[in-house]
Amino acid sequence: MTVRTSLPRTSREVRLAAVPEGLPRPEHFHVVETPLPQPGEGEVLVRNDCFQVFPALRTVIGGGVEGAPFPGVGPGDTLFGAAVGEVVANPGPGGPAVGERVSHYLGWREYAVVPAAGCTPLGDVLPDPVAHLSQGSLAYAALTRVAELRAGETVFVSGGAGAVGSMAGQTARLLGAGRVIGSTGSPEKAAVMRESLGYDAVVLRGPEGSLSARLAEAAPQGIDVFVDMVGGEQLRAAVGAARPGARFVLVGALSGQLSEQGSGTTAPVEIDSFQLVVKRISMTGISGLDHPEAHGEWNRRFGQWLRSGEITFPHVRIAGMDNAARALHEMIGGHHLGTVVVTL
Repeated sequence: MTVRTSLPRTSREVRLAAVPEGLPRPEHFHVVETPLPQPGEGEVLVRNDCFQVFPALRTVIGGGVEGAPFPGVGPGDTLFGAAVGEVVANPGPGGPAVGERVSHYLGWREYAVVPAAGCTPLGDVLPDPVAHLSQGSLAYAALTRVAELRAGETVFVSGGAGAVGSMAGQTARLLGAGRVIGSTGSPEKAAVMRESLGYDAVVLRGPEGSLSARLAEAAPQGIDVFVDMVGGEQLRAAVGAARPGARFVLVGALSGQLSEQGSGTTAPVEIDSFQLVVKRISMTGISGLDHPEAHGEWNRRFGQWLRSGEITFPHVRIAGMDNAARALHEMIGGHHLGTVVVTL
């Protein structure tokens, strides 16, 4: 076995301590020290540098949703999520070499045993390894593979300051959208969205029913493409603002995932199906595992755009495993703009 020297005997990881009633808080998790895991044949040991904190963890903690790409977790289970790290042991043969940086989905721990086939070597396509935790690939696939955005069209992005939305506005602009509109609940985030994230206009959430009027004002000619991270009232408003032939891409369901009520595993919404029919609106769901061919294409374009300064990767870095549960709580509470990353 090829091994990086001076490996510790133990590793730390974040586990679910109890299923919360309502939104998860730091006390629902604990950090556990375990023996350093040992890779077997076809596996590698990765020392994680950082991992992503994502809203769907609320759904995972609530037991998961049948057909979703990620399983639910119960008390005593370790959390997971996209991570970037360095291979420190490889029994071989094959697989990424010791010292190579890779991405994988076993974050929330210091050291992870990962199937060699489940690692993606990072190379130097992006100038900063942390940028591999961007959700831009999902936004890119939504706009290019599902919506098939055309030059000059009007795009509406709900949750425009989140991990996906903060990339979707910029990407839509670079792909030739004529007008890009986003939504958020924070005036401070709205200012950043207009100044540096590609948005021409931002509609603020308010009392029930007010969003439709605000969206109509921001998009008087209607919207052609809707990238939806939220559902709920924002989906209803988009149906009302849709132009004939509009394409809706449903990426997330934050209205249910971040609700104080329930488990975060449902997101019911009532919409006018007559409008879907008469406007010939198409609605397609997408997950991060769909359209894998778009991932490499996105990374190449993302790297070029980052180096030229045409795009940014909005994110906040929170240091330390002991602060990971707090990072999740703050993200659910809307305290941060862009992607939330825990660094180790």
